[in-house]
Amino acid sequence: MKTNSSNDTEQRWQKTPVANLVRHVQSGNYYARIRVRGKLIWKSLKTDRISVAKLRLGDFHKEERQRAAAQTAVARGKMTFADALQTYRERLSGDQSLKDRSKAYRQERITALLKSWPDLNQMDVAQISKGDGLAWAARFGKTASPSAFNNTIGTFKLVLDIAVEAGARYDNPAVHIKRKKIRLKQLQLPSQKQFVELINTIRNGDGGWAERCADLVEFLAYSGCRKGEAARVNGRDCDFEKGEISVLGDPATGTKNWEIRRVPMIPDMRRLLQRLQTERGETEFLSKPVMLVHECQGAIDTACKKLSIVRITHHDLRHLFATRCIESGVDIPTVSRWLGHKDGGALAMKVYGHLRDSHSTAMAQKVRFIENEENASELKAKTPAN
Repeated sequence: MKTNSSNDTEQRWQKTPVANLVRHVQSGNYYARIRVRGKLIWKSLKTDRISVAKLRLGDFHKEERQRAAAQTAVARGKMTFADALQTYRERLSGDQSLKDRSKAYRQERITALLKSWPDLNQMDVAQISKGDGLAWAARFGKTASPSAFNNTIGTFKLVLDIAVEAGARYDNPAVHIKRKKIRLKQLQLPSQKQFVELINTIRNGDGGWAERCADLVEFLAYSGCRKGEAARVNGRDCDFEKGEISVLGDPATGTKNWEIRRVPMIPDMRRLLQRLQTERGETEFLSKPVMLVHECQGAIDTACKKLSIVRITHHDLRHLFATRCIESGVDIPTVSRWLGHKDGGALAMKVYGHLRDSHSTAMAQKVRFIENEENASELKAKTPAN
């Protein structure tokens, strides 16, 4: 039995000239096979090219050595911030609930943390005090924006949570650092007249992409889509019968909130899409992305300068969509759903609540208890004097 098992193993796996690297015969893929602290570890390197496999083998071997070193340090009762950070990075890399951009942003926060606190990496986590954390926050907070500051603190706290979890320290000093208050951006959006002028100026601009840039500005404003979402809307996602557009987002992870959502096809959007369908032909329109350019900030900047209006961004066009919807009488929870928010309208209320108040004031002028001025004068006349 042992001989047969040995033969089966040899038939499945092929040795290579590289130590700790074997090839799976049937699939042709390469696997790492290393022993760390007496434990044999296997991992697929997800490639059938030996040149790529050698590079990935080196990275994998380095990660496992660092992990083992961190575990040894904790077992001896000592853990540096670098040890805890290594574990955090491994968990971050394997966290399937986060999108790639979110992971990249966390890495950016780590870089900012280490740059602003050069000695941190080599410090024993047990020696990082509340005072150390507050002193760093005071320095870092002078230059960092509120959102960058808050997210860097959050990352710092998560790393030290690992130290607490490992028993290298009792508490987390990062909890004493207060977050900065984030003030909402004051929206300065073009009026209806200015928006029409903006579109016409972009469309009549120089260059072969002027028409397509103008189409993108219109699409973003009429849908409330994020720039990346708009780039992935195909003609087949536009349902003229139902009057809605399916926003699918990234092929693997969907939209920002991991979902597919549907936004209404307002009359201006229907006009835009029907024109594009007529210009390109139905077959081409259905099979390709609706937007042929995915970015147009330069065209927007040039047009805003020509018109002497406040510069706006791609994301401001999403704000413009929400603003026009609310000003037209659409309730905030519905607008929030069209935008893809999952909080029932809480965020939209913070950002656009002032519009609801303005709309409410305007609507209040339509409420009448007394039909006309004549009746009002009569009521005043019959009111007894004090």
